[in-house]
Amino acid sequence: MWAWLVAIVAGSFAVRAWLARGMLGPFIMVDELIYSELARSLADSGELLVRDVSSPGYGIVYPALISPAYAVFEGLTDAYAVVKTLNALVMSLAAIPAYLLARRVVGARFSLLAAVLAVSLPSLVYTGSVMTENAFYPVFLVCALLLTLVLERPTTARQVALLIAVGVAAATRVQAVVLVPALLTAPLLLVLFRGEGLRVALRPFRGLYGVVLGAGALALVAQLARGRSLSDLLGAYSIVGESDYELGEVLRYLLYHVAELDLYLGVLPVAATIVLVGRSRSLDRPLQALLATALAMTFWLVLVVSAFASVFAQRIQERNLFVVVPLFLILLLAWVDRGAPRPRVLALSAAAVAAVLVLLIPFERFIDTSALSDTLMLLPWWSVQDHVGLEWVAELAFGLALVLAALFVVLPRRYALVLPLVVLAYYAAVFHPIWGGEHGVKQASAGAVFQGIRGVPRDWIDAALPDEARAAVLWTGRADRFTVNQNEFFNRTVGPVFYLRQPTPGGVGETQVRTDPRDGVVRLPGGEPFAVEYLLTDGSVTPDGEVVARDDLLGTTLWRVGGDVVSTTSVRGLYPNDSWSGATVTWKRRRCRGGKLIVSLSSDPSLFESSQTVHALVAGRRVASVRLEPNAQAKLRVPLEPGREACVVTFRVAPTAIPAEVLSGTTDRRELGAHFNVFDYKPAS
Repeated sequence: MWAWLVAIVAGSFAVRAWLARGMLGPFIMVDELIYSELARSLADSGELLVRDVSSPGYGIVYPALISPAYAVFEGLTDAYAVVKTLNALVMSLAAIPAYLLARRVVGARFSLLAAVLAVSLPSLVYTGSVMTENAFYPVFLVCALLLTLVLERPTTARQVALLIAVGVAAATRVQAVVLVPALLTAPLLLVLFRGEGLRVALRPFRGLYGVVLGAGALALVAQLARGRSLSDLLGAYSIVGESDYELGEVLRYLLYHVAELDLYLGVLPVAATIVLVGRSRSLDRPLQALLATALAMTFWLVLVVSAFASVFAQRIQERNLFVVVPLFLILLLAWVDRGAPRPRVLALSAAAVAAVLVLLIPFERFIDTSALSDTLMLLPWWSVQDHVGLEWVAELAFGLALVLAALFVVLPRRYALVLPLVVLAYYAAVFHPIWGGEHGVKQASAGAVFQGIRGVPRDWIDAALPDEARAAVLWTGRADRFTVNQNEFFNRTVGPVFYLRQPTPGGVGETQVRTDPRDGVVRLPGGEPFAVEYLLTDGSVTPDGEVVARDDLLGTTLWRVGGDVVSTTSVRGLYPNDSWSGATVTWKRRRCRGGKLIVSLSSDPSLFESSQTVHALVAGRRVASVRLEPNAQAKLRVPLEPGREACVVTFRVAPTAIPAEVLSGTTDRRELGAHFNVFDYKPAS
């Protein structure tokens, strides 16, 4: 059987590594950038740094796991490819603890099926991302295995191993602190299932309780002595422990998460688990232990994730819950292995609850772009929505749940093995829309790179700069935030980051600067000039310097400044944090020596079916025009006369469009003209 298990791991690794090659770049920002920075800093200096800022509050296990890729490969595109391969290997190793856990309650063949199911989860698409899920998934299953072993027979060795595993899990992901209350709750559930006296039943676990409660007391005393709160132990996530939570909102999100977990599981494992709970007194002791483990771990994990989502995320965070799925799949296999018992009332009730739970998911609220990173099982329903409309999604999902629930009730016992195979087929069916569909993660990855790096290789800045040089980033808020994040991710020479208005979303270690309106000099918070050798910025800024390289399609430009950064241009008429214009745009250049201005323009075929016209006016006189097709790029060349202290050009775009009046499903009421991607000033020679 071990040969088959090795084959399952190897097969999963090969498939996942091959699929991960299709991920062009990170799309879960800024998380992927943070973990790549942590891994790079570990490889370079042995410290946990993000943008050269000490960041010890993040888990060290995953950055340490992938840091060799950054130590061996200088090019970050190569390191990224190796990281994805490592992810595929580590996540595929989850088959081993899944197999061993299943062996506690079923035979070898069913355990191999459990291993296959564990590496067939839709969430294994995260192997293409630089995220802690890749390490946390197998580590969590190891914790589940050890907790089950402790519940079966709480020897000192097993309890020590469990505590070590929980420590490793917490060092992988701060979220693993929920395992601590799970350790304390699981023995209580076991007492309930076995119907034994509380005192007698808990006596073998007194060492576990003593260590956990003692460590908690020591942590409390230590934090109080240092004048700090317990939430500081959460490191980078300390804000989570300092927030106020409303009970009603937490419970509402708890229902959302339980319902979506039911949908993820494919209804059948939930129904089987309910039946097992209803018959818990008659179960064998190993299955009672696994049931207690699954319920304790899931309860605390769902509770904490729901509380976090109710305040911070405002969405269903399946990404933080999928690790419990193999526990319920194994429970389904155990139920099948024991003859698929279905007491009439209990089975009907279990099937009904499992089916009705799906109705609690507000699909119309949560089917959006946030599902790409956090709620993968909604992506197939997003594809369904494209064909039948949003109003039918909930009905169709409930219809599927009813079919599965009916199958659970009516399928003859001798065919019960079909049920876990149905779950496996379910995962196969949803794979394409989740991975390669129009709303899938592969498309999200390509789209994120397209938003940040479009007309040049991903490592174009490293290729353009001389050895030992670095390019500071000036973030104006005009271009997409991915123009900063993607270029940082793929280029070692990019950083630090400065911003004019607002920092990049989730930005760490960024410094605000301002442009002096008197002379255009960009100044640091203390008032001193902002001086750099090289500067990376978007096309709305033209510093006094020389262009080294440019992403022509996005306007992101690498400048050699060699001193104080002086902003020689200003642009009015572009929307904040966007390159979209309204009907009119005004460009002004200080220190103008004549020459010409070349403006790179683009449109959007979803808004405009026919061509637009962009006119350039100087002193009220039209000096240039260009026709802009919906799906093409265009360049408008504007002649500038010398002898002026400042050159001013006004652009007029016609026609314009309001997205809310043209597109369905959007409330955007802005009047949009064209994308002004680059303002390229060419002085007269």
